[in-house]
Amino acid sequence: MSEIPLSHILLVSTALFFIGMYGLFTRRNMITMLMSVELILNSVNINFIAFNKYLYPDKLDGVFFTVFIITIAAAEAAVAIAIIINLYRSHQSIDVEDAGEMKF
Repeated sequence: MSEIPLSHILLVSTALFFIGMYGLFTRRNMITMLMSVELILNSVNINFIAFNKYLYPDKLDGVFFTVFIITIAAAEAAVAIAIIINLYRSHQSIDVEDAGEMKF
């Protein structure tokens, strides 16, 4: 069974990171921006796992960091979705530019 080279894993991680950055900077919808942040966090998780596997194969430091990031991302997504739902209920829009003009 052949092993995947580290450079291929880093290429996928880099692609995910820049797709997330593109989505974060070009989209106006808050849900799409939240998904872009999740893509960025997943690219970091791939890096942690890849470097853990290739540099320290008998340790689990990268796995622990990844589990911690997944936990934080789940909490961040729950809070962000709650905020987005409240904004939609009060202003009937989840557009970022409309949120900047809102008066509370």
